[in-house]
Amino acid sequence: MTEIQMPRLSDTMEEGVISTWRKKVGDQVSRGEVIAEIETDKALMELEAYDDGVLEKILVEEGATVPIGTPIGVLGDGSGAAAEAASAPAPAAPAAEPAPAAEAPAAEAPAAAPAPAAAPAEQGSKPKASPLAKAVAKEKGVDLATVQGTGPGGRIIRADIEAAAAAAPSAPAAPAAAPAAPVVAASEDVEEVPLNKIQKVSAKRLTESKQQAPHFYLTSAIDVTELMAFRGTLNERLAAAGGPKVSVNDLVVKAVATALRANPSVNVSFAGDKLLKHKRINLGVAVAIEGGLVVPVVKDADRKSVSEIATESRELAGRAREGKLKLDEMSGGTFSISNLGMFGIEQFSAVINPPEAAILAVGAARDEVQVRDGEFVARKILRVTLSADHRAVDGAVGAAFLQQFTALLEDPIRIIA
Repeated sequence: MTEIQMPRLSDTMEEGVISTWRKKVGDQVSRGEVIAEIETDKALMELEAYDDGVLEKILVEEGATVPIGTPIGVLGDGSGAAAEAASAPAPAAPAAEPAPAAEAPAAEAPAAAPAPAAAPAEQGSKPKASPLAKAVAKEKGVDLATVQGTGPGGRIIRADIEAAAAAAPSAPAAPAAAPAAPVVAASEDVEEVPLNKIQKVSAKRLTESKQQAPHFYLTSAIDVTELMAFRGTLNERLAAAGGPKVSVNDLVVKAVATALRANPSVNVSFAGDKLLKHKRINLGVAVAIEGGLVVPVVKDADRKSVSEIATESRELAGRAREGKLKLDEMSGGTFSISNLGMFGIEQFSAVINPPEAAILAVGAARDEVQVRDGEFVARKILRVTLSADHRAVDGAVGAAFLQQFTALLEDPIRIIA
């Protein structure tokens, strides 16, 4: 028999939710076949079987949250499922009652938990609790010594903590929940909306980024009048050849990749006492989805044509909105781009996406009056802001990159040359 464990489906994932089981106990499973849908901190992702066999047991029911590495099912030759089905009616009601209690803790217990058989011997001293339960207890201000565990051998699991927190009087919780920010009490005028996994992880990572990485910002106003005309001509030719339509952002992605190739000192990551210089140029392109933000990655963007970038970007954005991005499609980014121009935002500063050292914020192109050869003329001006980690990128290095990027957009034929 083979245990099916909660996999790590993203680089920041610590736990996952069983959204849907695609297979039921007794079903034949082929290697590579989707057996379940897992909700991670980034998206809803498909869990594929690594072996052929029969799904003999489901250890974690739909809707349950468990840490990575936790057994969630058992794959075998089918004999286990048949034996279980044959013996199911035999026990009397009292003997069958403990079964749900034994299954539920398995969803909470991490893979490295001690054997349940050893738990009762230690039950009299310090309360035993899963790492997840301890974290939740700390967050909710619950004293483990006051909680009765329902896990194997009295082990305290997350459900026990949440039940204890719900049963506790609301008054004592107020002092613990009184940070610097004011607390708004729930009322008819206030609706509580719990953060989803993407929002929780984004909040944690972006806070760490601002606290740990000394950001500095460089802004450039770029004349993209020629770029707009170039894009129109390019799309006419691509349409005639049956190619994809190219957006301004596709041209920006290609220009960023070209500028990074010429300025590799921006394509780096800070790693304590050293810098990691990335040999590949993998560009993360931020995509807003319902309930959060994800950053699919266009790999080797410097080696791809603008039309290839356009096709891949649309496919990635579509899968992101459907929650079907794969781990490989969200990992390995070396530089990110965030474009809010479609919302009419003229200029903004983005937060660096660690472990990358820089991100480019792109605004909307606007008509502005410029002085050219002593005359006033209307030009399309696009403002971009580079946010960089000063531990990894010096101001002059960031400025050189932005200068190169500006030159490419103002002479767009060089982007595809």
